[in-house]
Amino acid sequence: MRFDFATPLERRHPQGNWASQKWHRYGEDILPLWVADMDFRSPPEVVEALHARVEHGIYGYGEVPGGLPQALAEWSAHHYGWAIDPTWQQWLPGVVPALHLATLALTEPGEGVLTVAPIYPPFLAVAERTGRVTQTAYLAPPDGTQGEWRLDLAALEAAITSNTRLLLWCQPHNPTGRIWREEELAGLAELVERHDLYVISDELHCDLLLPEGARHRPLVMAYPALAARTITLWSPSKTFNLAGLTTACAIIADPELRRRFARTIKGLVPDGNVMGLVAAEAAYRHGEPWRQELLSTLRGHRDYLMERANAWPGARMAEPEATYLAWIDLRKAGLGNTPQKALLERAGVALSNGADFGTPGFVRLNFGTTATQLQAAVERMDKVLG
Repeated sequence: MRFDFATPLERRHPQGNWASQKWHRYGEDILPLWVADMDFRSPPEVVEALHARVEHGIYGYGEVPGGLPQALAEWSAHHYGWAIDPTWQQWLPGVVPALHLATLALTEPGEGVLTVAPIYPPFLAVAERTGRVTQTAYLAPPDGTQGEWRLDLAALEAAITSNTRLLLWCQPHNPTGRIWREEELAGLAELVERHDLYVISDELHCDLLLPEGARHRPLVMAYPALAARTITLWSPSKTFNLAGLTTACAIIADPELRRRFARTIKGLVPDGNVMGLVAAEAAYRHGEPWRQELLSTLRGHRDYLMERANAWPGARMAEPEATYLAWIDLRKAGLGNTPQKALLERAGVALSNGADFGTPGFVRLNFGTTATQLQAAVERMDKVLG
């Protein structure tokens, strides 16, 4: 392999300038596999581009680099088959701020914001934080005949009220790792149009599809009629491990929606992160070989984890089709209502708590780490769950 995805790197040393939430939230003896932050160095071209920018020595207010919008447009055309115009792009300091800003742009105080759980925790907080009303539907879990989580269109429609104005959507899905099927998306698109909803489509993990040859289909590309009611969110942050550089992009094809969004966010967001914008362009222009080796590494880690997790009595892990996140059902594993806490205290492994995603009894495990670290964590969990 051309790139090193095997050597563990120090991320917690007290003398270093690389303090991280992932490695510093818990004690020295805890192995952290919780937040969606990989333990791999970013592509060398990204590191080189950042070195060159640092060497300039001036870090004043910046602008979106002239080549970045075109680089993202070329990435979209090549990887998704979607021709986007550079003018559709609104660069922002991260996807979570973008969720809140887009909600402010598309809804009024007191209107309903609907999402589908289990879901990335900030989705469940957006409405309350923006003075809107939280509305939640639930996915259909795996059962005896279906081995994957599924979009329950009937449950989604039942959650819609006359007050519902916005759907927060996630594809590929965090935390289950689902790549939504054509029939699920077609039903979703029909429901959105019939109920006259806006959509914020978080497609943050779209470049981490694990099946060989899989290709992401942006929601608006697949259903162009949704363009006038949809804001798509992309970022290089998860794919290339750049989350700390706080750079994301809202793709808004409709001119009026774009103007509405731009008016709303004015004064609410800082100028672009000069380092994050440089890193984003380098990643989209030069990061593809690194991404391909990353995907190969993640497939191996997923397969190893699937075998081990599904051997634990009372545990069940549906196969993730995307992301580096495993969603594990531990409701029957004998760890009580808070398996995340039990594994932290008894195994010394920090995972994400399923209750934060809207479904207690589950944990989310980040396998975007070295094989050495993943194996060590699984062996610790074996002693509690095996």
